[in-house]
Amino acid sequence: MSPEDERLPHIPVLLAEVLRAIEPRQGEVYVDGTFGAGGYSRALLEAADCRVLALDRDPTAAAAAARLAAEFPARFTFIETTFGRLEAVVREHVEDGLVDAVVLDLGVSSMQIDDASRGFSFMADGPLDMRMGAEGPTAGDLVNTLTEAELAHVIRDFGEERQALRIARAIVRERKRAPLATTRQLAALIERTLGRPRARDKHPATRTFQALRIQVNDELGELARALVGAERILRTGGRLAVVTFHSLEDRIVKRFLGRRSGRYAGSSRHGPPPPAEQEAPSFRIVNHAPLTPSQRELEANPRARSAKLRIARRTDAPAFPPEAAIELGMPEPGRGRRS
Repeated sequence: MSPEDERLPHIPVLLAEVLRAIEPRQGEVYVDGTFGAGGYSRALLEAADCRVLALDRDPTAAAAAARLAAEFPARFTFIETTFGRLEAVVREHVEDGLVDAVVLDLGVSSMQIDDASRGFSFMADGPLDMRMGAEGPTAGDLVNTLTEAELAHVIRDFGEERQALRIARAIVRERKRAPLATTRQLAALIERTLGRPRARDKHPATRTFQALRIQVNDELGELARALVGAERILRTGGRLAVVTFHSLEDRIVKRFLGRRSGRYAGSSRHGPPPPAEQEAPSFRIVNHAPLTPSQRELEANPRARSAKLRIARRTDAPAFPPEAAIELGMPEPGRGRRS
């Protein structure tokens, strides 16, 4: 997101396309795995006499969820948890453990960015937090305790930052003087290290902030768990709609659906092939090229600029066994994490 984008109110991205993908119908049950401000949940509830289970780890989402629950008391349920747990939530809240659609809108929300106290953005000074939930280590904990090598791995692998080692070295050198505590402090350090951005260029700290946020919240791990969970709880004909905002997320979704649809092999070249009874495709891809926002939507909501929507339908084949994270295009397990 550009600085201008970060001041925008929350607008559900690709909402019309998501609704067409889900085709809301009376009596069906849907999972909104990333509730946020509730835009997708509300649209589904208003489109049909359906039921929605909404998940979000962010405690601040509870207020919007309470308002929606008051409007649709018998049809809306909110659970404060990570979307990687959607399978467990469905097993607990749905009698037969199956749902008709899963919607995931990935990444950080405008509400989180706009709150300086959350530490997601360097446009306003705030603590180096970046947690989507209320538990676990903060971004400040990472920049002040990881080794230079670990920091470089995080920034390179999750931020796709070519200057990761230079940034990691600068962080380690700076924290010897005093701990890095605020977003502006870290952004200024990176700017001094890499140079000021030219007009219309991204700020040099953008990729590092993305990397820290992804690491703090285990966003790619959550996505992998959610995709595997969705495969297990979608009934035959069930729809999966995933909106991504950067290449790391999109690569995981693309590879997962590619393997599950039989478009490319589902086993590692280093391991045995999957059992014959599990080779049947568990998904049928609806749009082989991802849907992107129209020019009209981009003019109304520049935040949608990098959004991609991938859609698939569940077949009647058994779910595949979960594969290694690296198989889904994730950075190698353990790199960038403290042992």
